[in-house]
Amino acid sequence: MEALVFGKQVRLSRITKNGRMLCIPMDHSFTIGPVAGLENPEEMVVKVAKGGATAFLVHKGVIKSLKKPAPIGMIMHVSASTNLSLAPNRKMLNSSVIEGLRLGADAISMHVNMGSKEEPEMLEQLGMVADQCDEYQVPFIAMMYPRGENIKDPTDPEVVAHVARVGAESGADIVKTVYTGDAESFREVVRKCPVPVVLAGGARVETDAEILKLADDVMEAGAMGVTFGRNVFQHRDPTLITRAIRRIVIDRSSVEEAMEVMSAADA
Repeated sequence: MEALVFGKQVRLSRITKNGRMLCIPMDHSFTIGPVAGLENPEEMVVKVAKGGATAFLVHKGVIKSLKKPAPIGMIMHVSASTNLSLAPNRKMLNSSVIEGLRLGADAISMHVNMGSKEEPEMLEQLGMVADQCDEYQVPFIAMMYPRGENIKDPTDPEVVAHVARVGAESGADIVKTVYTGDAESFREVVRKCPVPVVLAGGARVETDAEILKLADDVMEAGAMGVTFGRNVFQHRDPTLITRAIRRIVIDRSSVEEAMEVMSAADA
């Protein structure tokens, strides 16, 4: 039994640092088409790795396109939909845990939209993928989003806490979910979730200070880390902003100290 637990621990150590995660998701182009900043995913992986990201997240095709092994932890996403679909909230499996292992992934992730009419089938897939990850000792990240016809306010703390709890109770090792709008209510989401929580980055913000303050707030709330996509790969300097975020998430420096990273580059 100890050997089985050890397998997940080894892989978790590849996508985290000091038990914390700074992941850059790059799965956006599947859903909405080629995205600015991700024209060449491998180049972006190199940039965020240089900045100190602990992991990146992509679909299997991007992994297959890499010309050399990734220098940081690699998470393979196994579910998808597109905004061309008549059911864009219906995230369906389009790969497998075993394929992720064949491609050298350190962890597996999938997306569930709670509150949509397709929720039942996504929950079925969630449980099955969790079981497979346990079988092969692969860390499993469940992206749990309040998104669908039955969701009136996707940032409602009670709704977010419920969504995160479903991910944990379905067997995820880490739950990724949305921000509730303030650190106090997000702390309750983290407290009520039996497994570590990481924040979904969401839409672009206006300033560097905003993204760094957000990272600090969620870490103060007890989160395991952050997964920032657009705010990193569409930044004017992805390496630099990653380095500043790392100061907060991994090193637990202050926002002011992290802003010094950005100021030094502008000097």
